[in-house]
Amino acid sequence: MNELYKETQFILNKYKISANKKLGQNFLINEEVVQNIINSSNITENDLVIEIGPGLGTLTKEILNKAGKLICVELDTKMIKILKDRFSLYKNFELLNQDILKTDLKTIIHNEKKNNNLKTAKIIANLPYYITTPIIMKLLEEKLDLESITVMVQKEVAERLIAVPGPKEKNTGAISYTVLYYASSQKIMEVDKESFIPAPEVQSEVIKLDIRKDPIVKVKKPEYMFKIIKFAFMQRRKTILNSLTNANIFKNKEEGIKILEEIGLSENVRAENLSIEDFAKIADLNFV
Repeated sequence: MNELYKETQFILNKYKISANKKLGQNFLINEEVVQNIINSSNITENDLVIEIGPGLGTLTKEILNKAGKLICVELDTKMIKILKDRFSLYKNFELLNQDILKTDLKTIIHNEKKNNNLKTAKIIANLPYYITTPIIMKLLEEKLDLESITVMVQKEVAERLIAVPGPKEKNTGAISYTVLYYASSQKIMEVDKESFIPAPEVQSEVIKLDIRKDPIVKVKKPEYMFKIIKFAFMQRRKTILNSLTNANIFKNKEEGIKILEEIGLSENVRAENLSIEDFAKIADLNFV
């Protein structure tokens, strides 16, 4: 038994609590994984770090020793008491009992950087599997002033997040294009089930998203491109021609064939075979 496992069990016993299944809680007990997350985040005293769902504070403790300021956003009130007891004496610690999806991160980041002379903001999280996609979409689509997002998520989801869309990539989903548009991504490490208590049913993976200064493609109206991508993947077994015609993106099949031919795409091509540049061209050619 490692020290982190013993510490975790001690805290759970002390506060007479267990993991909340509804909130997707699994407590990390692998010290190597903790260090890999911290090291890959490259935290410095010039950083504001926002930790989503700190739980018992396993990552929190390590972040506090490196960051200029740490703001933890935790929904579970049981965890709030534990976190306050453990870390309230740290001057660089702040705790918000909020739902991350309803938290005004843009204002928080702006005010912290301005008032505390912090240069960069970073997100670190061990994300609940059931809510990973909405959180990642929020962090990217709100165009926050972030340098990076380092998260641990379900392996299957991680591989979809960091997949680079194109003809040879099989793990692509609509969110793959959103991530690629806003960030460059990398896999940090795989994490087995035994790294948690209770052990989840699936493997996990730590990934890092480095936010781009400029999007990877230029497109007249990004929102329209993402709308097209969404409709294309809602009917991913159909051809692009059929799915976008059904969604009224193309007025009719004849117009769709004309646009696809202009880009150099077959009328039989499917969504997962298109690059983000292809979708940008469809959006620009079809946008009025």
